[in-house]
Amino acid sequence: MERNAAARGVAAAGGATAAEASTSVFGTAAALAAVSGATSVSAATPAPGASAAAHGGASPAAGATVRGGTVGLAQGSALYIAAVLGTGILVLPALAAQVAGPASILAVGALIVLSVPLAGTFAALAARFPDAGGVATFVRLALGRTAARMTGYWFFFGVSVGLPVVALLGAEYVVAVLGVERWVGFVIAPLFILPSLVLNAFGLRVSGRVQLGLSALLVIVVVGVIVLAAPATKASNFEPLLPHGWAGVGVAISLFVWAFAGWEAVTHIAGEFVDPRRVIPRATAIAIVVVGAAYLGLQIVTVGVLGGAAGASAVPLLDLVQSTAPSWARIVVAAIAGVVALGVLNAYVGAFAKLGASLGREGDLPRWFSPGAEVGGLPRRALLLVAGLAAVDYTLMVFSGGALAPFILVHTSCMVAVYALGVVAALRLLRRFSAGWWMSGVSVLLVAGLLALAGPHLLAPAVLAAAALLVTVVSNLHRKKAS
Repeated sequence: MERNAAARGVAAAGGATAAEASTSVFGTAAALAAVSGATSVSAATPAPGASAAAHGGASPAAGATVRGGTVGLAQGSALYIAAVLGTGILVLPALAAQVAGPASILAVGALIVLSVPLAGTFAALAARFPDAGGVATFVRLALGRTAARMTGYWFFFGVSVGLPVVALLGAEYVVAVLGVERWVGFVIAPLFILPSLVLNAFGLRVSGRVQLGLSALLVIVVVGVIVLAAPATKASNFEPLLPHGWAGVGVAISLFVWAFAGWEAVTHIAGEFVDPRRVIPRATAIAIVVVGAAYLGLQIVTVGVLGGAAGASAVPLLDLVQSTAPSWARIVVAAIAGVVALGVLNAYVGAFAKLGASLGREGDLPRWFSPGAEVGGLPRRALLLVAGLAAVDYTLMVFSGGALAPFILVHTSCMVAVYALGVVAALRLLRRFSAGWWMSGVSVLLVAGLLALAGPHLLAPAVLAAAALLVTVVSNLHRKKAS
């Protein structure tokens, strides 16, 4: 019962966000590859605050080719795959099948297509302006310091609330396999976060290689589940196509937005890429293809094997494998959950630490946290802050009895807020009428829809925005007194 409630919490959170829109799946790689050569700063209208003086000389120069990082195409693709594929494979295919039936397969196809503009926008920005500040840097260049501070706070303090959610989702599968009481999951969950903190403390060279291995294993096990389950599919489970009408498809698309979010996470470590302008768009294209194929294949076998029983528990992959494979396969599925949780946490912890160092560098956090914001730097002090935030969030989750919905809603609403300012910044920073500019234009319309659907859940980003404004006021007062 409790795990069912957790699954429904994910569904409710997914409903707080919604879909995106644009081009053809088979044009993904070409579209994103075009971005790498088509982006530049608008020469006609200088962005406010874009000068080096305005940013303390810390932000990257527009159009500069940044080299010296350690993350290549393979590691970069792995980081994107982990950030986007993530924990969604543990629950979303079954939940989507529950709300839309066989038409949930159409929802997955739509999300693959609709993800292209948003992914392309952030790939273009990260390739052009590789910096530890990520979206906050893009917003600073286009919209000024206060807007950038808001963006940084939304991501660092709001989106990071998702860390314990990821850990607990992984622990749910381990608990189910072991057949122990649910409280054991609260003991296991922190063990998913700890390795990510340790790996990132030793730098992205180590962390990136581990991520490559984790992502490769993740793709292998997903393919394994699809292959094992495929023979048990029943044609009758694919009828009727629309048991809940097109409204059900819309809900399924909203659920999968949670799965396909994450394109902005790797922007914070863009400076660690060997050649950001060349590697990032290609890594993004590879990730879209891999993630899309994984979800599409998994959705087909989920509908074909589980049918109307999909979504009956919080561990649907266990149900799927149990229906089609020997009992030992449950252990394999638990390993999948572990790989997913470790991969996602590894990608996000590194991004949060880099952003924390960048916020310290810019004076948005105490400057004590600033070491490590530079390319190749190890943001160990900021990593301590990330660990502290994760501990606080996890403690609150434990006291809530493991209720996932409130934490997911904070995460998704802050994510939408980050996207909103990020895509507006892209319209100002990317060369007008380039591929990246057009993608950002489409994304602005789509994110406006996401904001409308988020509604009252925007309270969390509103509070963080108020904190950013307060910091601006205090900083200005100090500056006036000093002068």
